[in-house]
Amino acid sequence: MSTVTLQNVSKAYGGNPIITDLVLTAEEGAFLSLLGASGCGKTTVLRLIAGLETPDSGRVTIGDRTVFDTSGTWVAPEDRRIGMVFQSYAVWPHMNVLDNIAYPLRVRRVGKRERRMKALEVLKLVGLDGLEDRKPAQLSGGQQQRVALARGLIMEPDVLLLDEPLSNLDAKLRIRMRADIRRIQRETGSTVIYVTHDQDEALEISDRIVIMESGSILAEGSPDEVRDHPHLT
Repeated sequence: MSTVTLQNVSKAYGGNPIITDLVLTAEEGAFLSLLGASGCGKTTVLRLIAGLETPDSGRVTIGDRTVFDTSGTWVAPEDRRIGMVFQSYAVWPHMNVLDNIAYPLRVRRVGKRERRMKALEVLKLVGLDGLEDRKPAQLSGGQQQRVALARGLIMEPDVLLLDEPLSNLDAKLRIRMRADIRRIQRETGSTVIYVTHDQDEALEISDRIVIMESGSILAEGSPDEVRDHPHLT
């Protein structure tokens, strides 16, 4: 697990500012939620941390490593020890559950036996043990999202980035998955940065919440500290 810090980070697309002079810290081992309406810049923050986008200015550090600054420092996404789970399940339909989860290890040329062993361990962690031979089409939406979560965890990342991972699930399943994600975070000790527009979700599962609007931070604090913020009422 690692502390993630963004120092005066900005990002614009086509001259349109998306993130403006953002200062943000996710403490080591904490569960931090970025809360705000669609288009406020939450997902862009995740992509900047992951290295899927390049900031226009500022500095990004993960643990004791600077992974981006304007002097030319740049660490490739695959070397940042980050796992990322997107809103869409992003599972490969032609692969079974085990192969979907083990794919990042396969890319890194980890042996077949070790891949299987690690995949089975993560399957148990996310509650899918016994389903390793099924194809995604044989799984429910919640089970498919667990596959995506397991794939994000298999490299034992220091930081786990979750981009609206429950938004495509029904209300009852979202509530159950919130508890599971929090349990998994506590068991692994990963630093988690979680994007959501659902204030009830953020208030339930977070250690700290950052409320965003138009690429800037309106407020941040513990759930109790931000619960009565005017933006949430």
